Amino acid sequence: MSDADERLRALGLALPPPTPTLFSYAPAIRYRDTVHVAGQIPKTGADTLLAQGVVGESVDAAAGREAVRLCVLHALAWVKHLAGGTLADVERVLRVNYFFQVGRERGGWSQLADEGSELLVALFGERGRHPRSVIGVSELPRNAPVLVDLDIALREGAPGA
Repeated sequence: MSDADERLRALGLALPPPTPTLFSYAPAIRYRDTVHVAGQIPKTGADTLLAQGVVGESVDAAAGREAVRLCVLHALAWVKHLAGGTLADVERVLRVNYFFQVGRERGGWSQLADEGSELLVALFGERGRHPRSVIGVSELPRNAPVLVDLDIALREGAPGA
């Protein structure tokens, strides 16, 4: 078990199983030593989400932070799957994009995105510190309040799927 896997357990968190998509795209791909993860929404099951709606209206800040954390965990589940079943070979978090479904309320999304960014630093240390974008949009798939995508560099030659 890697340090990141152990840190995840110490935080009382677990990665969900990688959730396949029903649509015409790959949820994640590995190209050489980089894993690109498509937008992840806060799924709690195949047909259920942790929360739905607009951040700052029907979804409060606490639920928004929890949804961000769950999206990042889903993304890491794909990384682990494509990196041979462990997070040990994560070399660097390269980039994270946070998309929030927003209405008339403005601002505060960066603080919600910090939930995911701080989790990545807690798991990978300075290798988890990353550039990011925080974007408010009018609609997300399945009425999700948040969607997170990311790119991760693996150690050169890391085994994987």
